Amino acid sequence: MTHSLVCPETVSRVSSVLNRNTRQFGKKHLFDQDEETCWNSDQGPSQWVTLEFPQLIRVSQLQIQFQGGFSSRRGCLEGSQGSQALCKIVDFYPEDNNSLQISCPCFWGGVVSLDSPKPEWEP
Repeated sequence: MTHSLVCPETVSRVSSVLNRNTRQFGKKHLFDQDEETCWNSDQGPSQWVTLEFPQLIRVSQLQIQFQGGFSSRRGCLEGSQGSQALCKIVDFYPEDNNSLQISCPCFWGGVVSLDSPKPEWEP
């Protein structure tokens, strides 16, 4: 069983929030474990989430879940260590449904150590 690496010291940023309504659609809903809530981005060419962890982490899976009908066509996971520039780790192609989707390291060449992952997707 996997567990989330997100902790209270993890800093998160998002590309946008639908209608700037952070109360209903803000980034706090990304990791609240409540299936009734979600982060919802505004429209645009690319949407992203950046996480900055307080220590180096080992990424062994990327788990993502969209609302059905609101998925992207292509996603990209980028990451870095410290102040290094972000580099692409893997492209992923999510299904347009509301099931939990998991990308495993066998698809992207192994476990990656970093402290700033950034998943990004195109509408």
